[in-house]
Amino acid sequence: MNPEGNLFFQNTLGPEELRVRPVPRPGDARDLRGHFFRDTTAIIHCYAFRRMKHKTQVFFAPRNDHICTRIEHVMHVSTIAAGICRALHLDVDLAWAIGMGHDLGHSPFGHLGERILSRLRGGQEFRHEMYSLRVVDHLANHGRGLNLTYAVRDGIINHCGEKFEQQLQPDHQIKDLSAITTRDYFPSTWEGVVVRMADKIAYLGRDLEDAMQLGMVRPEDIPREGQRLLGTSNAEIIDALVNDLIRTSLESGVVGFSDDFYQAFVQVKDFNYRHIYTSPALTGYHQYFERILSTLFAYLRDIFDRHGLDQEGYRREHNTLAVRFGDYLEKMRGFYEQEASAPEQVVFDYLAGMTDDFAIESVQELMMPRQFFSQYDHLELGVRIEPPRRDSGEPRAAEEAAASGIQPEQPASPEPPEPPKPPKPPEQQGRNHDL
Repeated sequence: MNPEGNLFFQNTLGPEELRVRPVPRPGDARDLRGHFFRDTTAIIHCYAFRRMKHKTQVFFAPRNDHICTRIEHVMHVSTIAAGICRALHLDVDLAWAIGMGHDLGHSPFGHLGERILSRLRGGQEFRHEMYSLRVVDHLANHGRGLNLTYAVRDGIINHCGEKFEQQLQPDHQIKDLSAITTRDYFPSTWEGVVVRMADKIAYLGRDLEDAMQLGMVRPEDIPREGQRLLGTSNAEIIDALVNDLIRTSLESGVVGFSDDFYQAFVQVKDFNYRHIYTSPALTGYHQYFERILSTLFAYLRDIFDRHGLDQEGYRREHNTLAVRFGDYLEKMRGFYEQEASAPEQVVFDYLAGMTDDFAIESVQELMMPRQFFSQYDHLELGVRIEPPRRDSGEPRAAEEAAASGIQPEQPASPEPPEPPKPPKPPEQQGRNHDL
């Protein structure tokens, strides 16, 4: 996996162990893309990856197009990790694949959404890295999963940690990834370790830059040691941390930062928590997100209890959310029946996969339904609404008038029909939320 002559960062697990898939692929040996690059293409083509463009990174529903979203964050992580791996003579394709897939399971509304989902689960903590593994192993591709290699799956579920480590090294073990329920584990590969570090580098500078654009902090507010060693812009911070990490790692033989840069990193991270992540400008949204997700959870659980896998039952609800949920259940029927999934798990799978926009639009439709006789609603919901028929007494009235010799009043000339209205743009018709 590593070029000859690299004294450090050898993965002790063999290539065959790292490339094993849940289901063997006979064509892997002939795939010119390589095992890990093939995983990257599988990730970027799945619906969960596409939905990240409408999921919060830190700042909810930005009107400024230059504010980071979840999909931009994973691309930042991937590029940073790939650059570090290139300098350390590690497998760039593996780092890239882990980076692109590490946040596939993030909830709507960012980390606030995670906390709300944890409460709705009765205190059972929702952790996006574990849900990301569930997405790539089971939920993606209509219940068939993406069939990724062990090394990529391991890097995805182990990209977080309970501590903010100065140095990291892999555990070089094959683990039962589906049994992991805590953040006490380490990646099996050096590439997974690099992605874990790159994740922290990526959000430190970019979150600061976004907060400055929104007027929440100023460059001079950053701790002085952070300004001196890391700089005040996203580009300066990434450049300083990446170069220090590469230099220190090559000298020490483990992936990590020097003492001075690590301390500056921690200071800026703590500054971000005080002035950005826990600021009233962000936490003030919590009550709204709480109502949105609680409403959706209660409604989805109710209709699932009433309709189960009956498609017609969901269509009778006459709203886009119910129809989309019913379609999702039909596509996922095989997996959920095989897993014997609890109703709460089914609902949480769907709720956690939502984008911010889809969740908001769904609640709006539940609370304020669209005009009943909109000519396009019945097309979208699969329900044909017949126009009211004329009263059957009209012909008899005409006959009676003719018999009495009374000339019936001639109807006024009909007005020309109005031209058909153009269809609503896609964003008004409801997003196609599909796993």
